[in-house]
Amino acid sequence: MENLFTTIPPPVAHKKDGQLTQQQLEQFFTDGFVILPDYITHEKLEACRGAMDAMVDTLADKLYKAGKISDRCEGYGFRDRLIHLDKAFPGAAVLIHKATRCPDAFKAIWCDERLLNVVEQLIGPNIAGHPVWNLRSKIPQNEQLTVPWHQDAAYLSPEADRTLTVTAWVPLVDANLTNGCLQMVRGGHRREKVAEHVCCAGNTWYVDLPEDEMQRTLGVDLSRDVVTCEFGVGGVLLFNNLIPHRSLQNRSDGIRWSLDLRWFNPTQPTGFWGLVPPVMMRDASRPGLSIDWSSTETDRHTTQGGGKGETEVAGGDGDDSEFDTTNGGPWMERWRVTHENRHTRAYLDRKASKGRWTGGQ
Repeated sequence: MENLFTTIPPPVAHKKDGQLTQQQLEQFFTDGFVILPDYITHEKLEACRGAMDAMVDTLADKLYKAGKISDRCEGYGFRDRLIHLDKAFPGAAVLIHKATRCPDAFKAIWCDERLLNVVEQLIGPNIAGHPVWNLRSKIPQNEQLTVPWHQDAAYLSPEADRTLTVTAWVPLVDANLTNGCLQMVRGGHRREKVAEHVCCAGNTWYVDLPEDEMQRTLGVDLSRDVVTCEFGVGGVLLFNNLIPHRSLQNRSDGIRWSLDLRWFNPTQPTGFWGLVPPVMMRDASRPGLSIDWSSTETDRHTTQGGGKGETEVAGGDGDDSEFDTTNGGPWMERWRVTHENRHTRAYLDRKASKGRWTGGQ
């Protein structure tokens, strides 16, 4: 069987706008990732910042009306308002991360024609948006938003281990070592394996890939293969779902905002436990396809057992579940739980009481 993760596709006959050069294409399949500098337009980035500001404002208003905070922190802005809200209500940044409805500004990047042209180079003309998309509200010095070594496939069901999923990581500020950029382990995808992860890291909901397991199973050398991905706002980091990576701690005094958006071939398994359907974005048999965004209205975090997200808050009804800062999902049953915490306990309690998911290993 052809190795989808390392086989470089043949050159396209007619190159489309924004597509990768041959060198970039080779880097994606050889290293597992590639950085595209100055790729997203200023207008689309500004629209995303505006959407994020609106989400923070909505959260501040709901926390205030519920009596959770005494100050909406309106004197602060995009760079630091959420920091102050999180001090007033610990976990506010997690509630933003758990946002369930995808704003139009995010969708505009997700279905950006130039980006889809790149994805077409990598997986072919039939493209679906993967149900897993994320807004990262990485405030400084926060364990809940510092992600340890992992492969993205570890958060999905095993049936999707061989589905080539392309992720675009899009920072809304310059990404650097100080504010918590990503690190990639170059070539960690080449054996086409998902290494043994454990759950959960520290006091988080994240799986963790131990370094000795990574080196033994994936054949990498962390003394030479770790690449720190620093680049400016407007750039895009593209990578596959088998490349080991992590997100460093934010040691700056501002928020490191970012989006991650994903695509895959819709004939392959999503691995999302059958919970939320994908979003069809291109279909070779339907050139004029109109994107149906309805599945992005689904409360993904509640559906997968992660509790309510901020955007599900009705406001003022006295139900504290709307401000639930725990997170979780079926990946907690795929891997050995070596460290129980409030996230694993909350997930198992919700599963027991609601019976939302009965699979797992």
